[in-house]
Amino acid sequence: MPMMDSHGLAGQVARSTAMAKALRVLILGGTTEASALARLIAGDARFDATLSLAGRTSAPKAQPIATRVGGFGGVDGLAQYLREQSIDAMVDATHPYADQMSTNAVAACARTGTPLASFVRPPWTQRTDDRWQIVPTTTKAALALGAEPRRVFISLGRQELQAFAVAPRHHYLARVIEPPDAASLPPGLRLLQARGPFDRAAEERLLTDERIEVLVSKNAGGSATYAKIEAERALGMTVIMIARPHKPAGHAVKSAHAAIAWLEQRLHETAPRSLRGV
Repeated sequence: MPMMDSHGLAGQVARSTAMAKALRVLILGGTTEASALARLIAGDARFDATLSLAGRTSAPKAQPIATRVGGFGGVDGLAQYLREQSIDAMVDATHPYADQMSTNAVAACARTGTPLASFVRPPWTQRTDDRWQIVPTTTKAALALGAEPRRVFISLGRQELQAFAVAPRHHYLARVIEPPDAASLPPGLRLLQARGPFDRAAEERLLTDERIEVLVSKNAGGSATYAKIEAERALGMTVIMIARPHKPAGHAVKSAHAAIAWLEQRLHETAPRSLRGV
């Protein structure tokens, strides 16, 4: 067996120490914040990160870190995953309307003793010249369109479109990344396949060319789709805005750099993994 010199031994020890200190991180993703964090954490030997996507699109954007797709099976399944994968910390970077996933994340982390940070994206603020009608659900949004036929632009995602079948008299244009099941759609709905971000000039052209009277949107916040809000404001349009649900959170962060800073703090914690979840 060949002998190892002191430099080789030191290098092996250093590599072993680095591996031992790598923080195992689970990122719940599907947002621009999750992608930004994935890019920032990729290649950083201090972290062993996995990005989890819900699987709402069949061809999500490629990510620079390990990625899993699909649900966990509720709180029990997520807690089991955290234990089996020896996850040291979790970052919830899900959409502001993914309240069930965040509820499960908070509960699973509490059950297993896993530190949790949550992206909290500020909502868009209604201005005095905005014509917003705020409703609690997608079904309420469909009903709020009224009795007279209107030209409606839906910017919600494909899972929400079936709710508008209760108001079939309107002319709908819906922007989606992937087409939904046609059987569940209101009659006459047209689909526009596109992935953001979008710019204001293009949004104004779209709304004008399509003679849109009403925009239906969620108050997603952020900059990726804010151009539609700027466009409707410039055109003096009505917006039916679906209110945000209550979304449980862990330690609040507002940027990928803030999430990294929080994870760096976790590196200094000394609680043994084997004691987690006892």
